[in-house]
Amino acid sequence: MKKIQFLTLFIGAILFSSCNDTVVIENNSNNNNNEEPIAGMFKKRVLIEDYTGTWCGNCTRVSYAIEQVKEETDNVVSVGIHNGNDPYHFEGIEPLKNLISPNNALALPVSRLNRTVIWTFPETSNIQQAVDLTGKNIGLGLAMNSSLVDNTINLDVNVKFAQDYSNLKLVVYLLEDGLVYEQTNYTIYYNGEDHIADFVHNHVLRESMTNILGNSITEATTTGSTVTKSFSIPVPASIENTANISFAAFIVGSDNKSINARASHINETQEFEQNP
Repeated sequence: MKKIQFLTLFIGAILFSSCNDTVVIENNSNNNNNEEPIAGMFKKRVLIEDYTGTWCGNCTRVSYAIEQVKEETDNVVSVGIHNGNDPYHFEGIEPLKNLISPNNALALPVSRLNRTVIWTFPETSNIQQAVDLTGKNIGLGLAMNSSLVDNTINLDVNVKFAQDYSNLKLVVYLLEDGLVYEQTNYTIYYNGEDHIADFVHNHVLRESMTNILGNSITEATTTGSTVTKSFSIPVPASIENTANISFAAFIVGSDNKSINARASHINETQEFEQNP
């Protein structure tokens, strides 16, 4: 009987692992929140990319889960990537779809942690999975400085290294907060309202200021070095309120997994989150 049970579990594991989603198993041993901060290392934030839609009644489950994660930790960078018949539909979604679900349709809701890690269903019961991807000690950090002048967005993204890295790419998103639009809801969350008339959509992806899969960093990415990438673009026509512009910047490795991420508001000047 034990042999049969083992065989059943083994076959089930093979079937589960054979799905077409991209899965990365992340080793968090060096990024544990219970560790003491190591001098010179950086705070580590988890990136949550929420593939969503105002029409998607089950997508509110992921929205609610993100809110729960943010109640547990401030070390979260979240992005809402809208798809389908949606006023916030992101036209450039195809490369991301091909990355996370290359052989399947993008059936919402879909969520990814650090770009490639599947957030285990149901996300609301797996808050700790996201929290565990944050930490106190990672080898690179980001800081952003931005301004809005004469309808032009100016942004500097600074990346500092406490370890040697190679084959890195930078992704920079232009986001908008505070977008109010009706949200379909099939879940028990948000009081179980069937349609939420004034749902506030935050961190909505409006434009990717880099290639959506990242721009290669060709400068030195060795211990003690700092790289600055500067951007200057006109405010996109899709932006409803320039006061609600924000940014998400993150560094990915050759495996497309986010190593560290940072969020910033327009007209904000940031310092590196480096341990003393």
